[in-house]
Amino acid sequence: MDKSLKIYIAGHRGMVGSAVWRALEKKGYTNLIGKTSKELDLRNQQAVSDFYEKEQPEVVIDAAAKVGGILANNDHPYQFLMENMQIQNNLIDGAFKLGIEKFIFLGSSCIYPKLAPQPLKEEYLLTDSLEPTNEWYAIAKITGVNEKGFIKSIDQEKYSKATGISNPVEENNDQQTTTNVQPALGKEVLSVDPTYFRPTEVDLLIGDPTKAKEKLGWVPEHDLASLVKDMMQSDVSLMRKDVDLLKAGHEILKQAE
Repeated sequence: MDKSLKIYIAGHRGMVGSAVWRALEKKGYTNLIGKTSKELDLRNQQAVSDFYEKEQPEVVIDAAAKVGGILANNDHPYQFLMENMQIQNNLIDGAFKLGIEKFIFLGSSCIYPKLAPQPLKEEYLLTDSLEPTNEWYAIAKITGVNEKGFIKSIDQEKYSKATGISNPVEENNDQQTTTNVQPALGKEVLSVDPTYFRPTEVDLLIGDPTKAKEKLGWVPEHDLASLVKDMMQSDVSLMRKDVDLLKAGHEILKQAE
């Protein structure tokens, strides 16, 4: 794509959206747009429509969502279902009406059945029951995936982007113990609180990127180690910026803002 294309990244301050932003900047894209939730409420259809009309983006990447942990999903199912549907519906419908042909909708592994065969493939969608602890978020995301399939002017294909490699928690813990941090401290530095265990969590979760590789020529640029490094470097950079802003007397907004 032309490096000067105007690209709108919805959710550009979130974990995924900020990573997409950094990746595009690294590749030389110079016309990126991002709005905080205070600047643009994606749940407001008219606000999204007005934004599209004003900015006229040529590409939209939807990385925006209402997210939360297991407890939040269980306690507030309506909010997770409704607000995520509002966000994606407004973005998808607004792009369709304006004639934006390039729209990337980011899903999640939770949209696949909880006991789907491994590695995950696109055709496994809607073939069995979902993981109950994030069911409502997943249903909203599945709705967005299928909305895109109904719109002829927008790419109808679904692609699983994954490394095809499994990294269980136990393996990550083993990797941590080889860094000499734990022996140096003489105490445990990584553990999982049983409170956060999902009662029906699968033992293995792997994505199958074959279709994306064959049709798009896509290849993963990160493994788990480089992904963690990139995330940590980003967090450190953000903290340094916050410190500088605070020293200058400015207010610091939360990431979700």
